[in-house]
Amino acid sequence: MRIDWSLLLRLVALGSVLGIAGALIFGFLGRLHPAFDSFSHFRIHLAALLIMGILPLTALRYWPEAAFALLLGIGAIWTTLGGFSDASARKAGLVADLDSASMPVFRLMHLNLRYDNDRPELVLSAIGEHRPDIVTLTEVSDLWAERLSVLDATYPHRIVCPPPTHIGGVAILSRRPFVSNPADACGDRGSFANVEVDFAGRRASVVAMHLGWPWPFGQSWHLSRIEDDLPNLADSAILAGDFNAVPWSQTVRRTAELGGLHIVRGIGPTYLDRRLPDALRPWIGLPIDQIMAKGGVVVGKAQALPAVGSDHLPVLVEFSILSQEPEAEVLQAWR
Repeated sequence: MRIDWSLLLRLVALGSVLGIAGALIFGFLGRLHPAFDSFSHFRIHLAALLIMGILPLTALRYWPEAAFALLLGIGAIWTTLGGFSDASARKAGLVADLDSASMPVFRLMHLNLRYDNDRPELVLSAIGEHRPDIVTLTEVSDLWAERLSVLDATYPHRIVCPPPTHIGGVAILSRRPFVSNPADACGDRGSFANVEVDFAGRRASVVAMHLGWPWPFGQSWHLSRIEDDLPNLADSAILAGDFNAVPWSQTVRRTAELGGLHIVRGIGPTYLDRRLPDALRPWIGLPIDQIMAKGGVVVGKAQALPAVGSDHLPVLVEFSILSQEPEAEVLQAWR
């Protein structure tokens, strides 16, 4: 039997592009099933592959299919990144230019430590350099809990949740005093912590959380375990965590909806497998470390910092806590 290689090549090219297009479309259907939401995490990667797929399609004279791939790929990138850029956040009023002369400006650093990080000095140096008021951490293993003891004097207020597994739980370190009882802060086997903090006389909840991996793993089940905790945050709150989910995913959107929070945009890719060169992070990394806020918490600059030995980058965010009365004070800050 003679193989028609020309026909086989056409079928492979067309089938590959249609498969990528299908996976890309599935990622927009995350509300229907967690399996679809898993595709959304790679939406930009799939869109880029789809656009690259127009080259073989045009070479094989599949003109309508090539046009479809181009429009779908560009549309997916435009609607996704356009809605989660720093510029769009400022236009939507979700990011403000904070003025330290007129209001106190605080800083929060969030980091997935990586439980087996063999460069702890890089983490400690980054904290010392930026001197955040609050540090939220995930994967605080027993080894990391010992290493962090050198910060006791600088961060006298702290919560280190019991690790549910060997990778560790979450932690909150603070220069500012706690208002609520830290003994009641930890939830969901150490993967969630919520404590009220006094920020120069104004209260706000600070939350650290770490979700599991997406479907077929237990991320959806994990989120269901903290659904009752998220609506019970203080009227003003800031949440930081490793969601193992991108900001446009249903998982992150659902978390924001439950807590009445808005998602801080423009942080960019924070995760890359440690076996890959860090130079690839801006191109193929995943933005899975999220910051959210609500109420009187007004977010200023949010940015990823240089690598510190973990497979995640630290995230540093500036914010102020405003009085929700009178309303004019909040409105003025958002302009």
